[in-house]
Amino acid sequence: MREQQEEHPLDDRTAVELFAGGGGLAMAVHRAGFRPLLFNEFAPRACETLLANRAVAAPADGDPPIPAPGEAPPLVAGDIQDVDLSYFARAREGAGLEVDVLAGGPPCQPFSLGGVAKGDEDKRNMFPQMIRAMREIQPKAVICENVRGLLRKSFDPYFQYILDGMRLPTVERGDEDWRDHARELAVRRTDGSVAPRERYEVEWVKVNAADYGVPQIRHRVIVVAFREDLKVNMKEFLASVEATEYSEEALIRSLLPDGDQDGEYWRRHERIRGRVIPDHVKKRVIDGLRTPLALPDGKRPWRTLRDALVGECEGGAVLPDIEDHQLDMVEHKLGGFTDHIGWPGARIYQGHTPNELDRPAKTVKAGVHGVPGGESVMLLDERVPDEDAPGGLRYKHRYMTVRETARVMTFPDDWQLKGRRGEQMRQLGNAVPVLLGEVFAKAVLAALEKAPKPASGG
Repeated sequence: MREQQEEHPLDDRTAVELFAGGGGLAMAVHRAGFRPLLFNEFAPRACETLLANRAVAAPADGDPPIPAPGEAPPLVAGDIQDVDLSYFARAREGAGLEVDVLAGGPPCQPFSLGGVAKGDEDKRNMFPQMIRAMREIQPKAVICENVRGLLRKSFDPYFQYILDGMRLPTVERGDEDWRDHARELAVRRTDGSVAPRERYEVEWVKVNAADYGVPQIRHRVIVVAFREDLKVNMKEFLASVEATEYSEEALIRSLLPDGDQDGEYWRRHERIRGRVIPDHVKKRVIDGLRTPLALPDGKRPWRTLRDALVGECEGGAVLPDIEDHQLDMVEHKLGGFTDHIGWPGARIYQGHTPNELDRPAKTVKAGVHGVPGGESVMLLDERVPDEDAPGGLRYKHRYMTVRETARVMTFPDDWQLKGRRGEQMRQLGNAVPVLLGEVFAKAVLAALEKAPKPASGG
């Protein structure tokens, strides 16, 4: 999408993205080398974002066009329950077109720890639609992201049912209760009645985005499926995505002034910004660190919020500081950056502790009106008098800008987010961090490249 369209040579690797939102996972899959054939999204402002980043609106009538290499992918705006995806089966039979990856993050509210958590009873539960899409498209692989709340003990029977539904997507559920359907799936998994091309090998991985280079603590579950006839080496695939490159341990070692990295973190940031980080900041951060392990783990340091602000994660430029007089609702395009706008009224209150610059950011949340409270407030380096604070001083704080939040989600600076601030923040909170999605999409591509071709030529 956008500039990434030219970064990778176009080949026969294709993708379909459902629940596309603001485009995080879609961008990740495309960066990995898959050509997008279709986007679907329900939220109007998220649709505007996708259209602003090279997608084109699909015609109101008839099947969406299947884009040729180099053409923009169509966006079908609206409820996925109203979208007939069977035209991909006709394209497969007529033109030999196969979809390599079906990707998407079904709405997480039914399973979120912060939501009502009704699971299967919640009308927003879109896992059945993801399984229907597998049935109609028959992709070679599936990437599905969701909240860690899906692993709650109370949801375990339904989560296992989801996994079995993905393993046998052609075994449709009728009017029966999902528990009855679960029992049928359990029987069909072992009775040999479903052909390998209609079966999937399914695994799930618990992830913290910080372990994959994202400057944010974000715990999620990623479910990956491969069609059984492809004979993908699932053990090798899991090893590739579980071998994370970043760690908290390495960050701790880079912060300590007398460790094996001798405060490299601080020196690097002072070089980038061209100014000294106050000693009181360093002391506060170091005093809060746990004791490092006896030996280094050989990984790279977790990326921090400070790293994101200076462009260390996406290769961008240093974001200008927001000054006190810019904390208003006037659009300041500081340094040429869009959506880098001050916002008034930031406060810290119980249950909403702020982000600290020298840690990964807290989980970016969608919220009801954009990101609430501490999840979008950050402490600055500067201290100001406050008679109620210990020592009579407290650290200044302010809301993070949309652009800063986008950096935390590893969106590139030229990715356009549409809507008012709350809508932009909602899109970011609902998104998959681009770097996290890219790790999994590249691993899927590598697995497909290594897999032997099935006898049918698929």
